[in-house]
Amino acid sequence: MRPLGELRRERPVRGVFFDIDDTLTTDGALTAQAYAAMERLTASGRIVVPITGRPAGWCDHIARMWPVDAVVGENGAFYFWRDRHGRKLGKRYLADAVTRAADRARLDAIAGRIIESVPGCALASDQNYRECDLAIDYCEDVPALPLETAERIAQLLRAEGMTAKISSIHVNAWFGDYDKLGMTKLLARERFGLELDAARNEFVFIGDSPNDAPMFAYFQNSVGVANIVRFAGRLEAAPAYVTRNAGGAGFAELVDRLLQD
Repeated sequence: MRPLGELRRERPVRGVFFDIDDTLTTDGALTAQAYAAMERLTASGRIVVPITGRPAGWCDHIARMWPVDAVVGENGAFYFWRDRHGRKLGKRYLADAVTRAADRARLDAIAGRIIESVPGCALASDQNYRECDLAIDYCEDVPALPLETAERIAQLLRAEGMTAKISSIHVNAWFGDYDKLGMTKLLARERFGLELDAARNEFVFIGDSPNDAPMFAYFQNSVGVANIVRFAGRLEAAPAYVTRNAGGAGFAELVDRLLQD
């Protein structure tokens, strides 16, 4: 990973995709510095989209209230956006309502087995607001468990036939093979009329953890905030660049760098 100062773009940056937890936020909080950076980025005319593992309930609020163009949630299960003219919330899911309801019962049963098998973990406090996935907390609202334990949780979930990814706070799991990148491509096509494969060098992605690996691998202009070093050796793909600062300060550092041009 090279210092962010070495970032050189072949084309002007049209937009920024970014993770939320420990990328936009700092110690679990959205700082004034990070929010202001997000506002400045939107005011510059660029496409601004959070790509998160957080639940549908949060994403409803984010799409309505934040200075963003849309939000991808639950690691790629859907995207939400607000119609700025009609002020209505739009929702686009990969799975239909019947499938989502059937999967919910399966997720609830698996959650009980995981929590019983791994002492110290818990159902994520935001689980009630999720529609498509399961989130097991290993260090947000429970005493922090080692990353080895998070990896064990992920292995148990995969043994249940699920896709499982480790974030900075949760182990997320779902039925299907979708991820953040697939839904980001769909969003770009349906909402912005862009084929991302042709336009990827016009976008930057910034994140901090293993579930961001597909985005790091895909985008030439991929950035990690400084706290990504926590996952050294555990990333399937690492970002090309890294900020000096951690969390929201690292996000603001990237925005400052982009708006200098």
